[in-house]
Amino acid sequence: MAVLRGERRDPPPVWLMRQAGRYLPEYRALRAEKGGFLDLCYDPVAAAEITLQPVRRFGFDGAILFSDILVIPHAMGQQLWFETGEGPRLAPLLLDGDFSALAPDMAKLDPIYETVRRVLAELPSATTMLGFAGSPWTVATYMVAGQGTKDQNPARQLAYRDPAAFQRLIDAIVTATVDYLVGQIDAGVEAVQLFDSWAGSLAPDEFLRWVVAPNRAIVERLRVRRPDTPIIGFPKGIGEKLPVYARETGVDALGIDETMDPAWADENLPRGLPVQGNLDPLALLAGGAGLENAVNRIRNAFSKRPHIFNLGHGIVPETPVVHVENLLSMVRA
Repeated sequence: MAVLRGERRDPPPVWLMRQAGRYLPEYRALRAEKGGFLDLCYDPVAAAEITLQPVRRFGFDGAILFSDILVIPHAMGQQLWFETGEGPRLAPLLLDGDFSALAPDMAKLDPIYETVRRVLAELPSATTMLGFAGSPWTVATYMVAGQGTKDQNPARQLAYRDPAAFQRLIDAIVTATVDYLVGQIDAGVEAVQLFDSWAGSLAPDEFLRWVVAPNRAIVERLRVRRPDTPIIGFPKGIGEKLPVYARETGVDALGIDETMDPAWADENLPRGLPVQGNLDPLALLAGGAGLENAVNRIRNAFSKRPHIFNLGHGIVPETPVVHVENLLSMVRA
């Protein structure tokens, strides 16, 4: 929390994207007992336990809520399920952008708020509780196509073909997301992150309209409703557009993916802006000298800036637990 508010700490605090998940044997055991992924997300007892597992094992400085970005379209009225080995599915498809037939039920999100309360009852006081939501563009790509797509073609085409219809969908996602994040904050979350996994797929003007503007709207509304909560923006894959995103959205901190040169990021981002990242998850998977060199490069690049050490994206399920232990030893040395 100190770093998110602009302080430097040495060593930096650390948590890892997807730190609660498939690389942990205790997670795999619980999932085998409890059932499917979506069932876990809506089971406060199980979801709280999963959120706490990596904190207990590794002593991370942040606990990230165990959930999924697609609970928002589910609450907005789409059906949601997960195909084994293939990922999420949503129905009906919104290829024309029309969501008027959907029957929203925001009470579907209540179990997630209960998860937050249960985590906080057991979380060490020095560990920050982090909430999150998907950013509107990324969530919309799934809502339109009904699943993840290689290049987000269906949503991109709709945005060009009928921008007014796509704007209505984006606006509805913004409203639902703000309410969802306020619910998380009121349950006890101390900071929130906006995941925009597909932010890098858009042309410049489209990026400004469908990534920057909706995220700015979320930030502005949260600042009115819950002004003391830091907001981390994570626009994956946007490259040299990072400074524009940072300035125009007004986020309190910026997550940086593994494709970015950390020295370039430090030089070009607003001075004093806290950053988070950006270790390549495959460096963590590989371990050894490559991991140590990558850690040192990141630490050196951000040595004068508020920095939260993290991955540039989610931890790979095949990552050995000992590599995570080694990483923490390197970062905290």
